[in-house]
Amino acid sequence: MMMNMMKNSTPNLGPVMLDVAGTTLSADDIRRIRHPLTGGVILFARSYENRAQLAALTAAIHAARPGVLIAVDHEGGRVQRFKTDGFTKLPPMRKLGELWDRDVLQAAKAATDVGFVLAAELRACGVDLSFTPVLDLDYGESGVIGDRAFHRDARVVALLAKSLNHGLALAGMANCGKHFPGHGFVKADSHIAIPVDERGLDEILAQDAAPYDWLGMSLTGVMPAHVIYPKVDRHPAGFSKKWLSMLRNDMGFQGVIFSDDLSMEGASAAGGVIDGAKAALAAGCDMVLICNSPDKADQLLAGLNIASNAAVRESAQRIAALMPQTTALTWDALQKDARYQAAKKMAQSLV
Repeated sequence: MMMNMMKNSTPNLGPVMLDVAGTTLSADDIRRIRHPLTGGVILFARSYENRAQLAALTAAIHAARPGVLIAVDHEGGRVQRFKTDGFTKLPPMRKLGELWDRDVLQAAKAATDVGFVLAAELRACGVDLSFTPVLDLDYGESGVIGDRAFHRDARVVALLAKSLNHGLALAGMANCGKHFPGHGFVKADSHIAIPVDERGLDEILAQDAAPYDWLGMSLTGVMPAHVIYPKVDRHPAGFSKKWLSMLRNDMGFQGVIFSDDLSMEGASAAGGVIDGAKAALAAGCDMVLICNSPDKADQLLAGLNIASNAAVRESAQRIAALMPQTTALTWDALQKDARYQAAKKMAQSLV
């Protein structure tokens, strides 16, 4: 049985999320995690050997910096960092969209089941947040998005994402929709290029960005795209005050805005890592990610000066609110949980 465990105080979390080098913490990892500007740690497949090791790693991270947010890209399909030693192989989100076309209600139920399994397994190993769901539309053009998207229809994307988010929430996990306002239309991969979407604002808002508006308060985090929409703004969305103001003010989003990885090629339009972080924070991001580059992480922590003010404190409170508010089931207890067993069976049937 899950028991409520409310936080007694808001951790003083900084605006930087960084990664760790391997499967255990080095002295340099601990130094970075304890830095005042650090508020989160993102894990990758290189940080995983087995469940026991993962649980020990997350415990060590939380011990080094109590209250720090531990996250991972764990969507299902080809973007699932932990796949062995009991972790359920989760389907790509397109499978849920295909099921929707056959049976709407069964698809909604399955999405909740997948979300619950995804979150319950991660939380049993000490991970606080997965950067999911993908809200990009499946135009059939983007190789980097592809089957990570639920569907071409924005309405279907919104409803399946809401069901998935419900499953995450049932396991005590928040969510993060990505990549605002939409990455599915462009072919280029922002990891290695700077994608440009030449469509106008009205078309993007009516199609790609619509799920962010429709999901309303069920969306707790958003990650903007490293995509430039030149008819709207010359800056990529994650560095654009215009785009992020639309998200905050027009759509009423109250959760955390994460930048995508500042080491990606799509972020290079904003300059170096420090300039990029400053631009993302000034545009309205609460937290910036720097991954796969310890030298750049050190550079960012050393060169980013953040003066405490109301906006900084609000961002820290938003980030802290993403931390799970319930005690997770242990892995052994999870295996005996009837909801989990039923949900796992559904998730496995879609792979």
